[in-house]
Amino acid sequence: MMKDLLIETLQPLGYPIFQQGSLGEDEAYPDSFFTFWNNGSDGGEFYDNNEHSTVWDFDLNFYSNDPALVNVKLVEAKTLLKSCGFIATGKGHDVASDEPTHTGRGITVQIIEK
Repeated sequence: MMKDLLIETLQPLGYPIFQQGSLGEDEAYPDSFFTFWNNGSDGGEFYDNNEHSTVWDFDLNFYSNDPALVNVKLVEAKTLLKSCGFIATGKGHDVASDEPTHTGRGITVQIIEK
């Protein structure tokens, strides 16, 4: 599954990776970590009345209590994801954090499954 590929691709960066919203209310935030959310998995390449690919769309966020890491690690993740076939464009956007100690930055990434 493409969620697994996303996680496996990011693991060499050495930070925990969680599905967005999966940390329990009583769990402390790690110092730095990634979250992802699958926005959709729409069909593509329609011919012969069938879809021949799936376009997976993910939000990828990086949170940290070190503001300098937020921009740097997201760019590293983007480069790594692109080298593994993901489509990642732009420079990202700010994302809200539930913890005042952490800031976040996010990008949208896609991958086409044939």
